[in-house]
Amino acid sequence: MNRIYTKEIRIGNKSIGNFKPIAVQSMTNTDTKDIVSTINQINRLSDLGCDIIRVAVPDEDAAKALRKIKENIDIPLVADIHFNYRLAILAIENGADKIRINPGNIGDRGRVKEIVNVAKEHKIPIRIGVNSGSLDERVLTKYKGKIPEAIVESASEYIKILNDFGFDDIVVSLKSSDVPTTIESYRMFSKKFTYPLHLGVTESGTLWSGTIKSSIGVGTLLSEGIGDTIRISLTADPSEEVKVALQILRSLNLLQRGIEIISCPTCGRCNIDIVGLAEELERNLPTTQKHIKVAIMGCAVNGPGEAKDADIGIAGGHKSALLIKKGIVIGKIPEDRIIETLTEEINNLIKEETEA
Repeated sequence: MNRIYTKEIRIGNKSIGNFKPIAVQSMTNTDTKDIVSTINQINRLSDLGCDIIRVAVPDEDAAKALRKIKENIDIPLVADIHFNYRLAILAIENGADKIRINPGNIGDRGRVKEIVNVAKEHKIPIRIGVNSGSLDERVLTKYKGKIPEAIVESASEYIKILNDFGFDDIVVSLKSSDVPTTIESYRMFSKKFTYPLHLGVTESGTLWSGTIKSSIGVGTLLSEGIGDTIRISLTADPSEEVKVALQILRSLNLLQRGIEIISCPTCGRCNIDIVGLAEELERNLPTTQKHIKVAIMGCAVNGPGEAKDADIGIAGGHKSALLIKKGIVIGKIPEDRIIETLTEEINNLIKEETEA
């Protein structure tokens, strides 16, 4: 797919835009003032494949905690600010690599200018975060609702405010909890501006429903070449956000790292517990920068053929399975050793990559 050009923006040690790899983001759910818990969660998310992390900054203590947090993580740190311009300034001064604000709830232009001046001094970008749930009443009245035109106009106005103060190091998000509204808002915006876009369906829901909504919304936009960084907003542990985001990127062939499982739907021909095997393996996958495809197939109809396209896989038989590596059958294993054997083979593939 052809990606749409956007300007390059630097966030700490990561760049987005200008056709750079799409960055995966998440947000901590720890109390930012609890420095140890926040650092531990960030590093766990980083190990899973999170590229950029955002933390809530509701007060001065949280803003000051950023300095120590930043010293103990390896990925860019974004401060999420609402209402209080002083917190934005304090967050920048304590090492935030980017801040996320909604200029409409910061207050008058003078306060926005103060934030901009400090961001310029520290050479960090600002994400303008526009949500359909917090649109200005004037815009809502003009458009008679939370429609894409209203969202894009709000973003345009906020961009102009920053541009008026000589600031153009901008990332933009235009989120709604409604999937079609989200998609159309990003489409409209990308035709008018070249700022890098942070994609997401806001407040998308639980792990199950939110994954579906986000996959449709974010996946549709990515397939059209729109988007530079993504966050899957789930009512779930942040690790699930990272896993879903990575899987969306893999599904669109936009990511070539990590372990991808392909498994068949169960049917009456299956004589092994394909559901249990696939779920157990997925729960216990190691992390890796290598792209490894693992096939778990239930029977001899499509199993051997599908498994041959994987790096390692099995095709089920009667309480047993053929073990297939790089398209070649290398053995037969009983059902109770399938997980153990696949895990060992995956670790061997990871080790081969490390030693290469």
